[in-house]
Amino acid sequence: MISQKWQKQIRLLQQKKHRQELGAFLVEGGKSVLELLKADFTIQALFLTDTFYKENQKLLDEQPFSFELVEESELEKVGTLQSNNAALAIAKTKENRPLRVEGSEFALILDDIRDPGNLGTIIRIADWYGIKKVICSETCVDVYNPKVISATMGSFTRVQTYYVSLQSFLEQEQTKAIYGTFLGGESIYDLTFADSGYIVIGNEANGIRPENEKFVSKKITIPRFGEAESLNAGIATAIVLDNWRRGVKP
Repeated sequence: MISQKWQKQIRLLQQKKHRQELGAFLVEGGKSVLELLKADFTIQALFLTDTFYKENQKLLDEQPFSFELVEESELEKVGTLQSNNAALAIAKTKENRPLRVEGSEFALILDDIRDPGNLGTIIRIADWYGIKKVICSETCVDVYNPKVISATMGSFTRVQTYYVSLQSFLEQEQTKAIYGTFLGGESIYDLTFADSGYIVIGNEANGIRPENEKFVSKKITIPRFGEAESLNAGIATAIVLDNWRRGVKP
């Protein structure tokens, strides 16, 4: 049974201010917890159903910490998922360390992405296309939000994030190619990307903010052939990265 102490902490960690105070976050669901166990995060507590333990006994028995077997109903009662028949972990957050592109590398820059599902999906898409670094404006949703973590499906363990004032960051990175997504710009289907640089994705409703737009060296667009007004930020990211990846030498 999950103790009152841990139940209280699990509920506190559903709020950003408490995640920051405690330096910890929640990871829920079998897929995400398995990815966490294989990564370099420090795990403070782990609660498992008997079924999940039996399915992953070898990996779990190799861990240097103890875990507790609980009922599925307990995980659903204290966690954020409507259905969780596997596991819930509490892990330490990582330090917000500076990230920049190095060598022949591309990174994503996210300007004011507010929706947790969008951020989680973008991190998962970045992982799929081999992007290891995501730079977030200070107004982006917290990467350790439980909905973000769940939406990444474990990709949060492989993609690094860095929260920073984009205006000052972009000002320092002017020697790099900086591509930004706009409704008006060069078609991504006609574009040849540089060997390294950044791709900026803007807010779901308002796009890239004017104070950051001025640092974009190349405005790009996904051509529209129908009548839809706009694209979801996650979908736009996937389309842009797919076209970028097509031009990358193997």
